[in-house]
Amino acid sequence: MTSFTRSSPKRTTVQPKISDLIELARGAGEILRDGFGRGIQVEHKGEINLVTELDRRSEAYLLSELRRRFSGHRVVTEESRGLEGDDGHIWYIDPLDGTVNYTHGIPIFSVSLACAQGNDLLFGVVYDPMRDECFYAERGKGAWLDGRPLGVSSALEIRTCLLVTGFSYDSWTNPDNNLNHFADFTLRTQGVRRLGSAALDLCYVAAGRFDGFWELRLNAWDVAAGALIAQEAGAVVTDIQGEPEYFRKPFSILAANPHIHPKMVEVLKS
Repeated sequence: MTSFTRSSPKRTTVQPKISDLIELARGAGEILRDGFGRGIQVEHKGEINLVTELDRRSEAYLLSELRRRFSGHRVVTEESRGLEGDDGHIWYIDPLDGTVNYTHGIPIFSVSLACAQGNDLLFGVVYDPMRDECFYAERGKGAWLDGRPLGVSSALEIRTCLLVTGFSYDSWTNPDNNLNHFADFTLRTQGVRRLGSAALDLCYVAAGRFDGFWELRLNAWDVAAGALIAQEAGAVVTDIQGEPEYFRKPFSILAANPHIHPKMVEVLKS
């Protein structure tokens, strides 16, 4: 008589696809769009750092779906402790990038999702629910806006450029508050804008709407998706000193077309 040993089934890790991230971002964006302008509750995490019930509702949806679809993956997020899990699969999510705009009824905000294996960003999606624009990228396969390929601008001279930046939440108290760089670039370019969503800033560089973006002291969830999208669209993405390793603290980042990037580094260093 032959005996058989029954082995325990192997646990398999589900690999995400870019379509998964797009679906999740659109689902979270629908929550934000439905709540926009409806008199939401606002709390203060700091003097100028806000969180709303919609931040938490969007995040709760994303965490629930990630737990269900990708059990065992680690999730790093802005408003909670996220999910513990395998460092081989790490998600970086910002359920509402542009909370101050959102609370003031300004329709410029986004949902940002990225997935990495270790330190390598593999997928990134940034969804603007008010314009129904979905920017996305997969490492090595290009960047896209709703199925159309993205590409950075062709500007050659900094004086012809339109740039975008932002200011950190400690700008009232930190002397390194970016105002000096803002003034320097304002005097050298066609203009500098501040939209209030770093994820969208990076995507607008990817789309050629802006020629360059820089900002000081962001967070992993602010830059993960947008930086990958900008890179895949042809932007040079570095820290503000021009060093290639930007995805680390303090997450001070510079993204621009290849002609303008070195000129922006020169101004930032000066």
